[in-house]
Amino acid sequence: MKQLFDDVSFKCSKLVTKNYSTSFSLAVYMLSPSIRDAIYSIYGFVRFADEIVDSFHGFDKEVLIDDFEKEYYKAYNLGISLNPILNSFQQTVKEYNITDDMIQSFLKSMKLDLVKSDYNSQEEYEEYIYGSADVVGLMCLRVFVSGHDDRYEALKGEAMRLGSAFQKVNFLRDLKDDNLLLNRNYFPGVDLKSFDENAKTAIITEIEEDFRVAYQGIVKLPMEAKFGVYTAYVYYKKLLTKLKNTPYHEIGNSRIRVSNYTKAGLLAQSFVTYKLRLVQ
Repeated sequence: MKQLFDDVSFKCSKLVTKNYSTSFSLAVYMLSPSIRDAIYSIYGFVRFADEIVDSFHGFDKEVLIDDFEKEYYKAYNLGISLNPILNSFQQTVKEYNITDDMIQSFLKSMKLDLVKSDYNSQEEYEEYIYGSADVVGLMCLRVFVSGHDDRYEALKGEAMRLGSAFQKVNFLRDLKDDNLLLNRNYFPGVDLKSFDENAKTAIITEIEEDFRVAYQGIVKLPMEAKFGVYTAYVYYKKLLTKLKNTPYHEIGNSRIRVSNYTKAGLLAQSFVTYKLRLVQ
């Protein structure tokens, strides 16, 4: 009854996605049913690693993330794990040819959160974003193109820019928590103690360019993936607009959100736009 266990494993990854991120869960639901489980499994893996370094205060995070990594490779080599998140993820890795360098880059960025507080150069900033976000987009892209190398290479650049845009929006949205609770500053050359409108505008301009390039890749995605990715794109663009319209001093003192009511409206808007074939 291994299949039953595998089914339960993927359902656990889906449950993690739904409980940790309503917006991402909504976007995944807009994907073709044939690829949803694989994306849930990717989210489950990256979410658990992220929770270890961000949330499990009072525990030895270094031991936990090291054990998580070891258990993943054990699962990969055995083809099974009693950890349902790792069990589902290792199957997705194999089915869609997700390369190990992506997983190593992701785990490297997660481990940096345990020892590094400031990113003082563009190189450090880009390396962290690549590992924490770009490779997650690339993992998803592997699923979207059914593991085909040629289609993957054709869309790789835009997928990375979309991952970067999402992560930078998260950085800006979470400025308060990252700074006050986790003592982190990801933006090079930005002193959060003197964060001002000019600094905010520069960051937003950078993100807008990422979105511009990323959109060119979204329109080229297979039909199974296009609407779901476009839904996530629209949500994050809305969040960026809210941040753009929020005074800089409020960003550092509160967490900007998009209400569930607004999310529903964005979904309806995205659906109409997509059905009218305007996403092209």
